[in-house]
Amino acid sequence: MPAGMAQVPQDAPLSGVAILAEAETLSARIAAIRASVGRTIFGQEDVIDQTLITLLSGGHALLVGVPGLGKSRLVETLGVVLGLNAKRIQFTPDLMPADIVGSEVLDETDGRRAFRFVPGPVFCQLLMADEINRASPRTQSALLQSMQEQRVAIGGVEHALPRPFHVLATQNPIEQEGTYPLPEAQLDRFLLEIDVGYPALAAERAMLLATTGASEATPVATLDADGLLAAQALIRRVPVGNAVVDAILALVRGARPESATDEPIRKHVAWGPGPRAAQALMLATRARALLQGRLAPSIDDIAALAQPVLRHRMALNFAARAEGVAMGDLIGRLVERLG
Repeated sequence: MPAGMAQVPQDAPLSGVAILAEAETLSARIAAIRASVGRTIFGQEDVIDQTLITLLSGGHALLVGVPGLGKSRLVETLGVVLGLNAKRIQFTPDLMPADIVGSEVLDETDGRRAFRFVPGPVFCQLLMADEINRASPRTQSALLQSMQEQRVAIGGVEHALPRPFHVLATQNPIEQEGTYPLPEAQLDRFLLEIDVGYPALAAERAMLLATTGASEATPVATLDADGLLAAQALIRRVPVGNAVVDAILALVRGARPESATDEPIRKHVAWGPGPRAAQALMLATRARALLQGRLAPSIDDIAALAQPVLRHRMALNFAARAEGVAMGDLIGRLVERLG
């Protein structure tokens, strides 16, 4: 391993040349994925890249944006492009846990009765949880085990979910009537919180012309489940420099009021990110580097991913809300200190 690189856990040792060859192959596939997604999703390059980073890192993402910005269409498109078995759940207040994970039914055959497990929609490879905050905490907790452990327990029996398994959830930041805030434990399971904003003028014009004609372009499959799993394994073998590891630790630990040296953090943050935030940054910075055709992550990758990794893993206290302090500004201060 080159000098200055931190040892990275891996299933099977690979030489730098082998990693480079696999990385170049993956970069070509990522370019094809981007091109295919671009046939139906106009603009939103940052959103697409952050979603791909999430999937390449093996994580889940929470897409936050007002209705009509193409969040659902993006998830559907990625399911086709990545060759994954995708399903969708529309979360509502009356949705029950069994509606997600499945349930046991009583069958009678030849006079014999036995329970049979009927899998729910969570048994897929790419799950779209639409308006996830509209479901009750009881139902949201049913999804929590699936996101973290990739299995569910029904009637005392555990059932493994397909691999890979990813949840891409959507949330409307404006309409809060009839919604339930996501528990902090569940928010922490999302690798990134992706802010979906309005498209640029040129992108919106292209979308308007392409989606109101007699026919629309369709995405093309460019990868499959095995290819995505191989890409995720490669991400974990990408070398990470000691300077990057130290910067990740400094950023995460600096966001905790107990260990922060920055006065605004100690004054305005109620609680900060846990170790899972550092793990998310380690994986996401590697994925972003390969997404841009680089073999190793840099400080710039940390700076670019600090907001989507940290903002849902921190909370402002009452003083911050009273003074109008924004979470993004506090994270921005931490990023500036990275140098």
